[in-house]
Amino acid sequence: MKQKITTLLFSGSLPKTPVILFFFFLNFIPSTKAQDKVIFPAIDSLKVTADLYTGNADEAFILLFHDEDASRGEYRKIALRLVKIGYNCLAVDLRQGKESHYVSNETARRADSLHLYPKKSDCLKDIEGAIRYAVQRSRRPVVLFGSSFSASLCLLAAKNNPDVKAVVAFSPGEFFKPQIPVCDSLQGYDKLTLIAGTKFEYPYLIEISKNIPDDKKTVFVPSRAEGEHGVAALSESNPASDDYWLSLLMFFKNVKKL
Repeated sequence: MKQKITTLLFSGSLPKTPVILFFFFLNFIPSTKAQDKVIFPAIDSLKVTADLYTGNADEAFILLFHDEDASRGEYRKIALRLVKIGYNCLAVDLRQGKESHYVSNETARRADSLHLYPKKSDCLKDIEGAIRYAVQRSRRPVVLFGSSFSASLCLLAAKNNPDVKAVVAFSPGEFFKPQIPVCDSLQGYDKLTLIAGTKFEYPYLIEISKNIPDDKKTVFVPSRAEGEHGVAALSESNPASDDYWLSLLMFFKNVKKL
């Protein structure tokens, strides 16, 4: 079988116009703010805090889930860019985390106050609650976007869920063994998926995604640098961030065709 893997996006042979348009997208986006802070229930009724970024009210949602020890603040700049390509975004505080960019994780604080002592895998309840909330608002299937442990949860949440159209998974891994083996759980998975990570993570990305059909996935690692773990790959401080962003924009172009 032919593996669909993208490892090189920028090269000297790439046409100049797409590159120019791409850098315009990265560098000249008007400054806006999150439209609103919202609260909705997880499937076990824990109140979940999220930031709602809206463009066109008729557009579908990208649901953004943070890395370990982080918060919805991890996506402040990323969400603004994603809105500009034709999506609404919901950046969610999962019940495990602390803070990002001076934004405290309110859902985790709430879980602590209730003495819930959640495991990482319990955040799946928050993801499923976010899917339900977004679909109720837009009446359209969503795209799940995760980082590290939440990337793995996005893959699990997407399987057999008609309300999920596609998944972006930055640095997924086997974070929940032996209770939940992610790779084995993806038997029968059929969502269009972008999996991205570092050069070092490449073998792990191939292994964890081996049960995703080849025509449904793109595995991306940068060619010009080592890269960064999780959604930090999209940060301006990452030398390979332009490559990650271009892989992401190409993926969403394919998602729009579905």
